[in-house]
Amino acid sequence: MSQSAVFDKCDPKTGEVIAQYKNFSPDEVFALVDAAKVVSNRWQMLGFVTRKKVLLKWAAYLTKNQEEIAQLVATECGKPIGDASLEVSIAIDHLAWAANHAEQIMQKQDRPAGLMMFNMKAQVQRSPLGVVGVIGPWNYPIFTPMGSIAYALAAGNTVVFKPSEFTPGVGKWLSDSFAQIAPFENIFTTVTGLPDTGKALTQSKVNKISFTGSTKTAKKVAESCAASMIPVVLECGGKDPVIVAKDADLKLAAEYALWSAMANAGQSCIGAERVYVVESVADEFIEIITKMAKKIEVGKDYGPATMPSQLKVIQSHLDDAKASGAKFLVGGADSVKGAFVEPVIMVEVPESSTAMTQETFGPTLAINRVIDTDEAIKLSNASNYGLAAAVFSKRDGEKIATQLACGMVSINSVFLFAAVASVPFGGVKDSGYGRIHGAEGLLEYTYARTIVKPRFNIPLKFTSFKRTRLSEKVLVTLIKRLHGKRK
Repeated sequence: MSQSAVFDKCDPKTGEVIAQYKNFSPDEVFALVDAAKVVSNRWQMLGFVTRKKVLLKWAAYLTKNQEEIAQLVATECGKPIGDASLEVSIAIDHLAWAANHAEQIMQKQDRPAGLMMFNMKAQVQRSPLGVVGVIGPWNYPIFTPMGSIAYALAAGNTVVFKPSEFTPGVGKWLSDSFAQIAPFENIFTTVTGLPDTGKALTQSKVNKISFTGSTKTAKKVAESCAASMIPVVLECGGKDPVIVAKDADLKLAAEYALWSAMANAGQSCIGAERVYVVESVADEFIEIITKMAKKIEVGKDYGPATMPSQLKVIQSHLDDAKASGAKFLVGGADSVKGAFVEPVIMVEVPESSTAMTQETFGPTLAINRVIDTDEAIKLSNASNYGLAAAVFSKRDGEKIATQLACGMVSINSVFLFAAVASVPFGGVKDSGYGRIHGAEGLLEYTYARTIVKPRFNIPLKFTSFKRTRLSEKVLVTLIKRLHGKRK
């Protein structure tokens, strides 16, 4: 059966077809990757200064056309224009940070050779990998992939981007905009298409894949890449907890936890899905957040589910919570209304319920009481996921945060680590591995090369068939003196 040449992009609010996009075949994907590989050395040889100028020029272009791309993000995702504008702004800031810091972070490093190799000079160099394939998500179609695209380009790689089939226009717009300022072709290109297009990218001659999406799909991506020894960065889902300590600012905690859970229709991998509130302040916290939740306007404060199939997941979690004995304070098992999901606040949700163990990715929030923060930490870490968390405490925020098994923690805030370009973004356990953003994000798209050479010659030879017994004796004696007396 031949692959369809195009596919439909539908309005998430109405289901009506709003555009058609090219469905790239595997051969077309392979050809674009090959083209990117041909120019990769040329892009690398431009050097940090010239690449920085190109990327900052792109940042300026995106800034000048911010309203246009934000409107496209809003249309394809169904999210409010204000949310789309915020996403674009943060993406531009990440692009500029990567461009401005790549040279400093990737500079050659001299390393101490140690007493045993005292005559050697040791150096570590960083080189770009070549071609990086980026497979992006639909919930934040410019911010999330830019965390890979910008950093890979700044490090000297070329990039082939496969956007989600639910936000193909954003992906195409990004590469089209780069083409306006690119010094030559095929530095950054986009391949739109259905899942088979993404699969083809993992089977191409890329040098690394950066994937954002579900854990289930991430495992398939990793398996496909493993066949060709292609390394991967996997940024997957989460079941992110919020811990509310007894000394928390309860109004602030309620306001931020609610926004974290409900913004973007709950379609945020770093969004709150579980709250553990200390018993002594639980009643007050629950009362505050419940009142706030009842004021949310669906369709105004957040939009529809961008991916229709997610509605079934949300419904199944609500049904399981209800069957497990959870109490609904806002909304209920009937909160899925067409393409939209009304806000849901649940309490007394059994920890074994899928509403507590699996990623819901909808505007729902489960709140459970705990005896103290130690119990909250234990329950937070019991999850198979380990992406992000939030802690609300006036005195013990950092103490609690350091005990959480996750990649990122906000104290008395939510989400803001995503907007700080200098820090890494990523998770542990089923939330994936590898990092985007920050110095770690730049280094993800490089490989280390070690260079050693003699600074001066010594009479002792260790790596030669002419090695003498004296050389061996000196080496053994040196090791004993350096390490033998330690207890």
